[in-house]
Amino acid sequence: MTAPGGAAIPAIRSAFGDAAIGGDGAMDRARMRALVFERPQARAELESILHPLIRAETARQVAAATSPYCILMVPLLVEAAGRDPEHWRDRYDRILVADCREETQIRRVMARNGLDEATVRRIMDAQVSRAKRLEHADDVIDNEGEQSALDRQVAHLHARYLALAAQRDG
Repeated sequence: MTAPGGAAIPAIRSAFGDAAIGGDGAMDRARMRALVFERPQARAELESILHPLIRAETARQVAAATSPYCILMVPLLVEAAGRDPEHWRDRYDRILVADCREETQIRRVMARNGLDEATVRRIMDAQVSRAKRLEHADDVIDNEGEQSALDRQVAHLHARYLALAAQRDG
């Protein structure tokens, strides 16, 4: 949605100006991150652009899927639920949370995005807590350990989801 040529780019440019779009044609994430922390109404406006597009695209992808079940990655699902409490339970059968300690999350975000610890903590403070995410989870993957442990958890959930899909379709 926010990549060069993405469906949200014209509306983002219209709402926030050319400065919101980087030289590559994608949304300038750093600039928009600063803006939404500075002006909460900017966050609401950005979400009003992105969320309908994301809902439509996920509905399209789910309708086109040929697998017995689909997993949708919705990073801020519980946050969105705070503004629309039932929307996600109406759309999804189960909530899976990939969980790790906050210290691990901070280290990974710093490495992945090149952000300093204070910025990562500010971002995390604007999100629901780890405890709140886990409270909403039907299933949890412990993403703290070794890859082999993660692989076993994924295999177990895959078997479980296949069985649930068979019950639903049977």
